[in-house]
Amino acid sequence: MTKTDAILLVEDDSEIGDLISRYLQTHQIDVALVADGAAMDAALARREFDLVILDLNLPGENGLSICRRLRADRNLPIVIVTAQGEDVDRILGLEMGADDYLVKPFNPRELLARIRSVLRRARAAFAGRDETSSRYYLFEGWRVDIMAHQVTTPAGTKVALTSAEFDLLYALCERPNRVLTRDQLIDLTHGPTAGPFQRSIDVLISRLRQKMESDPKNPRYIQTIRSEGYLFTPQVVRA
Repeated sequence: MTKTDAILLVEDDSEIGDLISRYLQTHQIDVALVADGAAMDAALARREFDLVILDLNLPGENGLSICRRLRADRNLPIVIVTAQGEDVDRILGLEMGADDYLVKPFNPRELLARIRSVLRRARAAFAGRDETSSRYYLFEGWRVDIMAHQVTTPAGTKVALTSAEFDLLYALCERPNRVLTRDQLIDLTHGPTAGPFQRSIDVLISRLRQKMESDPKNPRYIQTIRSEGYLFTPQVVRA
């Protein structure tokens, strides 16, 4: 991590917010702490951040609504931190566009590891991939721009993807017409810090289908192979 890493922490509990801020700052991370969605919007208007840490239980607009709104407006990575530990809350957070999820109470070292993992995944779209000989993946009118981290439909409309969704699509484009297990997809997208949330691959697949398939319940591009994994069916061309 470098001092250029800037994180916006949205946490209404000032004690917890101060503890997280101090810990991350000792690891050369610039942290701005705000207590609600309105203060978050003001902070985002003033400066750019590399990642948002977002509590779900906030005064006024709740974290899930904020997460959905952030994801619709920008590709800023989001890590949800909350005391709500039920699977339904985790899945809802991921479906709203969060890149990772951590339940309170937690070890600050784990939060730091999750932040680093999410930032690595987000930056991989810009650093490293632009060194490849190909900039685009093309299939059936779709265009995946590796350097710009953009996906364009056959009609020319840009599709907003989270960094995790883009990483998953990138992995599928790299390996078309090949069955990939969940474990393989976790290794290709999350790496060794994936944690206990392996079913998040299913959530990401569902989100990609919602954004790319004309009929997500009967997918054409990303097919489920029962008891094996997923198959990306298009003929992919590198350009």
